[in-house]
Amino acid sequence: SDPYRVLVAEVMLQQTQVDRVVPKYLEFTDRFPDFASLASASPSDVLRQWQGLGYNRRALALHRAAREVVESHGGFLPQDKPTLMRLPGIGSYSASAIRAFAFNQPDAFIETNIRTVFIHHFFPGAERVTDAEILPIVEMAIDRDNPSRWYQALMDYGVHLKQQDNASRRSAHYRSQSGFEGSLRQARGEVLRVLLDEGTLTFDRLRAAIPTWDSRYADALNA
Repeated sequence: SDPYRVLVAEVMLQQTQVDRVVPKYLEFTDRFPDFASLASASPSDVLRQWQGLGYNRRALALHRAAREVVESHGGFLPQDKPTLMRLPGIGSYSASAIRAFAFNQPDAFIETNIRTVFIHHFFPGAERVTDAEILPIVEMAIDRDNPSRWYQALMDYGVHLKQQDNASRRSAHYRSQSGFEGSLRQARGEVLRVLLDEGTLTFDRLRAAIPTWDSRYADALNA
């Protein structure tokens, strides 16, 4: 329920599966245990600790958010949704999830496991179910006395249902993530790893430092 740790977890879980997040979350919060320690770190230190999660813009956004919390909010994460959404890297879903888990506020929100539960029970046999159809039911179902515990149970139940019949695939918003091996994401991560290890490099020296160099790496630099 610690607001800082909830924020870190929610940012890490954007576009990344739980099993990859857990070890990095533990390492990251050990290295940066609170807003002050993260805010005072250098961007390169934050990126170095983030390595392995990908989508590195999230790390830089989280770093900027920590600085804003320290400089503008006295080191305390704001509770109201509009202010949360003004923090770097925090959209409507993340703000609602943070409010539910850190402050036990009954905001309605949807993620993949929640989506699975509601499609399974309320849209049997339906295809391309939209979040706009699901959200009013989520709103009615929230346990307003303890929304944090409710959402944790709901997500765990969604994981259980996925092992039997992944109803989230019938969502209009379902997208399967492309493979990491051989991807632009992999190339970008390798470029970042070399630069964090070696510091500033010319293009030729960077290319020489990556034996598997191909067109993806140039694309990663230009992205």
